[in-house]
Amino acid sequence: MTRRSTPAIFEEAPTVGHWIALDDEGGITVKTGRVELGQGNLTALLQIAADELNCDVESLTITPARTRVTPNEGFTAGSVSVTVGGAAVRWATSALRTAILQAVSKRTNVGVSELALADHRVTFADDREAFTVADVAEDIDLGQSVTDLAEPKPRSERWRRGRSVARTDLKSRLLAAPFVHDLEFEGLLHGQPVYPPLRAARLAEVDCEALRSRPGVAEVVRDGSYLGVVAETPFAALRAARWARANVRWDTPDSDRRNEVQIIADSREPADVVFSSGDCGASEGRKFETMVTRPYLFHASIGPSAAVACWDEGKVTVWSHSQGVYQLRGAIAQVLDIEIDRVEVIHHPGAGCYGHNGADDAALDAVLLARSVPGRPVKVVWSRLDEFRSSPMGPGMATRVNATVDGDGTITAMRVVVNTAPHANRPGKGGTPNLLAAELVTNCIPPARSTDMPLARGGGGDRNAVPDYDIPNIEVQKRLVHVLPYRTSSLRSLGGFLNVVAIEAMMDDIALALSDDPIEFRLRHLSDPRARAVIEQVKALAREIDAPERDGTGWGIGFSKYKNTSGYCAVMARVDIDDDVRVTHVASVSDIGEVVSPDGALNQIEGGIIQATSWALKERAPLDGDAIAAESWLDYPILRFSEVPHIEARLIERMDEPPLGAGEISQGPTAAAIGNALRAALGVRIKDMPMNKEAILKAMS
Repeated sequence: MTRRSTPAIFEEAPTVGHWIALDDEGGITVKTGRVELGQGNLTALLQIAADELNCDVESLTITPARTRVTPNEGFTAGSVSVTVGGAAVRWATSALRTAILQAVSKRTNVGVSELALADHRVTFADDREAFTVADVAEDIDLGQSVTDLAEPKPRSERWRRGRSVARTDLKSRLLAAPFVHDLEFEGLLHGQPVYPPLRAARLAEVDCEALRSRPGVAEVVRDGSYLGVVAETPFAALRAARWARANVRWDTPDSDRRNEVQIIADSREPADVVFSSGDCGASEGRKFETMVTRPYLFHASIGPSAAVACWDEGKVTVWSHSQGVYQLRGAIAQVLDIEIDRVEVIHHPGAGCYGHNGADDAALDAVLLARSVPGRPVKVVWSRLDEFRSSPMGPGMATRVNATVDGDGTITAMRVVVNTAPHANRPGKGGTPNLLAAELVTNCIPPARSTDMPLARGGGGDRNAVPDYDIPNIEVQKRLVHVLPYRTSSLRSLGGFLNVVAIEAMMDDIALALSDDPIEFRLRHLSDPRARAVIEQVKALAREIDAPERDGTGWGIGFSKYKNTSGYCAVMARVDIDDDVRVTHVASVSDIGEVVSPDGALNQIEGGIIQATSWALKERAPLDGDAIAAESWLDYPILRFSEVPHIEARLIERMDEPPLGAGEISQGPTAAAIGNALRAALGVRIKDMPMNKEAILKAMS
């Protein structure tokens, strides 16, 4: 292993003890800065550790992100938990293996090269009795540097044991009460925030004494425009918050109804050229143009955001399902203006989420409310109204693509212009908390003007805006639109979702205009053999699906290499148009390099297909001027179980290649395939999402 390949995290957490804990009986616990969001992360990381230590997954335990215990690995996001976090675990457990062998070598004067570790036992080249890890636990030096000891297995020696491992947390999730919503402590109280009806509103008048006299209320917190109640039971807290909403008076600015997506599409805020290759302006030939849009989207987790906090002797402990416990800790300390070491954040499972939802906001709610009742823990579980109206949304976007095609039917130039609300407003981004309560308290800290995620780190609004195809002249511009008042932040695949839809729509439109087969047209513009393989194999897989064609049906394809550097994914979708649009069948082939857990990877890809289908056909956050006009699921349709398509998903396993990540790779290709299937079925391009009956009628008129 060269120093260049060393995971950067070891500069901040350099020793084996930062990553591994041993008990007196030789039990091994892996400490990771990654968290479990329902995607199987922790199981995959344990699989990597078990592979490096030559033992069964069941013989290891893992501690997810906790600010006083585990390394700071940033946010669990971007499909890098295995590619980056897994690499750190492999190095750390490799170093542990060496440290264990060193301890036995020192005790026996037998060289490390003559020892082997398997199933927590160290064996010798001769037939002498083995040592267990427990036998030498007190001699193992966990203070040594990981990079000094680590010799991770070469790929040819990995996975000698099976990779078919059941999720280690599945039984608990099905049969126990594992979520932050379920936490119980002695003296537990229950809190509810009372957020304004729109972001810019400020609290003008409230009768705190009348609110405090409501049944079951233990305390009322008012800090500037922040209002919340603490009660003895969840029902009493909800009922008091409902009373407060009906009786509080807010100062609200005037706002007019608007077409927010059109405002984004028409924006002339300054645009940055984020990628350029060749000279788009110099290309001559036939010109093509398209533009696609998506509305603002909710995270729409079935379980609402929740947290527990407890103050004790001036310090606060928080249990949260945040994606970034260290970043949340810093945001809380900044809001409270206290030393950061007075805040501890412990990850505890909650509603799964891909991106910045309300989990961090609920945590700050719990902290602010618990401060009023020191010594007693306070649990906050948001209402569905809070979830819709107060958590950050996925941004509205409009992506325009222009292409030039020469006389041979080859694309010689493509320009992509992305207009988008910001995608990167997580806690701590821009040096501000980026939490709603932080905007409302007396010493308020408004969010910094978002600069979005740079393309070099995967991109934000411009993610996947660089075409994956062999096109000599490419220019990508990104325009961040700041004029709209809504909270936005990261949502699964960020701008990659719409940008893939736009580029793939252009590829299909050009192929059809040239009377070319859309798949063959793509292949003619692809030299990457791994990209070609997923497209060729998904075509073959779709042919295996028994789904007869008739009037009103159509197949379409979508492809991308996520972030232009991560997993390859090709999707073919079949739509059936009757009274509405129905996706009936989906075929998917993906290449994510080394596959740690085939079942886990397929679960991620299939879940992305289902979610992207819901976004493409159903979802749109209802906005009324500056306000969000959603209170319940009746106001926000999502895909129902009865509408889930038949999915055939397969992996191309390349165990000799680095892992590339799977969590977000199917979002864009799925929606692109649906859009192209509708184009095949209807003969017109549906450019606005959701692609429902209303959008079809608009396009056909």
